[in-house]
Amino acid sequence: MSRRFPPRPIVAVGVILLEREAGGADRVLLVRRGHPPAEGAWTIPGGAVEVGESLEAAAARELREETGLAATLGPIVEVLDRVLTAADGRVAYHYVIVDFLGTCPVGPLAAGTDAAAARFVPVAELGAYATTTGLAAVIARAQALRDGRGAPAHRSTDRGPEGAAGTGADDGNFA
Repeated sequence: MSRRFPPRPIVAVGVILLEREAGGADRVLLVRRGHPPAEGAWTIPGGAVEVGESLEAAAARELREETGLAATLGPIVEVLDRVLTAADGRVAYHYVIVDFLGTCPVGPLAAGTDAAAARFVPVAELGAYATTTGLAAVIARAQALRDGRGAPAHRSTDRGPEGAAGTGADDGNFA
């Protein structure tokens, strides 16, 4: 199935991989998208679920393919729709994305497959990155879940023009 102008939504996953620095501050793993949609934007690693693949297996595979890392995965942090329209009003992309919390990264970090770059970024510095829409809020929920503050999974719908990237202030992910 074509990802651009799909006949139905595509199921995808993302991994919000958090790492605590020695001083107690959090860093999050970001990748810079190497392909549309949102090419050039910073977001969490993720991508489409393959036929016969569980959500967890897809998340682990996408993390490994895009960054070379493995991690402990779960729980689910976010479920969202990402719908982007072309100039003529047709739906250019439609993803239903399930984002997982990731902790305890293992392996050497290296950008791979469709990631143009990969790096751990201090959460306090997210505003300096051109991120996908909704990312900062999703990362905050992931931190709360990891720390036992009971943030429930959040479900949202993001609609916008094809090629749009967030500012970092409102900030989810793209498959």
